[in-house]
Amino acid sequence: MTANMPSAPSTPTGKKQSNTFITIFVFLLAMFILFNNDLRFGLGRLVGHVLNPLIGFGGSSPVLTLILAGIVMTGLTTLIRHFFTDYVAQAQSQSIVSAFNKEFRQARQENNLYKMKKLGEQQNEILQKSMDVSTGQMKLMPFTMLIIIPIFAWVAVFINGLDGAAIVNVPWSDSVDLNKSTILPHWILLYSLISIPFAQILNRTLRYFTFKKRLQELEAEA
Repeated sequence: MTANMPSAPSTPTGKKQSNTFITIFVFLLAMFILFNNDLRFGLGRLVGHVLNPLIGFGGSSPVLTLILAGIVMTGLTTLIRHFFTDYVAQAQSQSIVSAFNKEFRQARQENNLYKMKKLGEQQNEILQKSMDVSTGQMKLMPFTMLIIIPIFAWVAVFINGLDGAAIVNVPWSDSVDLNKSTILPHWILLYSLISIPFAQILNRTLRYFTFKKRLQELEAEA
């Protein structure tokens, strides 16, 4: 009899643990590739078969190559997060947590033990909802890493092979050797200076149009 009984469905907790394991595994694999020269250069050379003809320019314009590589990487990863992120739920969660913290601080200042007790009873539920939103963002990390690591590895190989062409002009200096380091390798600093602002601008633009579309839908339903 027991052999014919259906197996118990997987629990949400089990799914969360599985997702967490995959995220940690991909993150550790990405770090291993980044810090292992052989793997990083092997992956970079492989990706170079695609990216060198597209944005390599034969090594003649390394700054332009860095700009385009940063735009491609941050553009793809930002679009992935955009299509799999519920911005409305995220904003609601942030608003609820902010309001809860404000009420709790006020209750503490007023020494209102009854209100603090009631808020404390709701705290776990509110934190759990906030954690669910954060976990949803973490689930996307393996997918974004599949884009970030190969492109990053290719840029490292590309810059390493420039030799004399790695000395470039930037707004704050007439000659910067991309292969040398200050705190970090100069190419990483320049690459970050390009990609991070672009990602922020693109992300805010996509959020703006998402909220605008949602408001239009609410107005149409009213």
